[in-house]
Amino acid sequence: MNSEIKVYTTPSCPHCTSVKEFLTNNNLDFEEFDVSRDESAKNEMIQKSDKMAVPTVIVGDEVIVGFDKNKLENVLNLS
Repeated sequence: MNSEIKVYTTPSCPHCTSVKEFLTNNNLDFEEFDVSRDESAKNEMIQKSDKMAVPTVIVGDEVIVGFDKNKLENVLNLS
């Protein structure tokens, strides 16, 4: 998988922790952005997803809002 993975999170979000654990357990590198502290990352997340919701995962052109394991597996070719 060569696509860059971006994960937009907040510290208090349990689903954010689940997404990060899922990616780590599958040996996938990702870049994390804490939207509670990074205004430009928050604006980028909203612009790409049309939502203010975490976790938001971006893989290439694919935007996944929330921890949707099945969709992540499909987008990342893990299934």
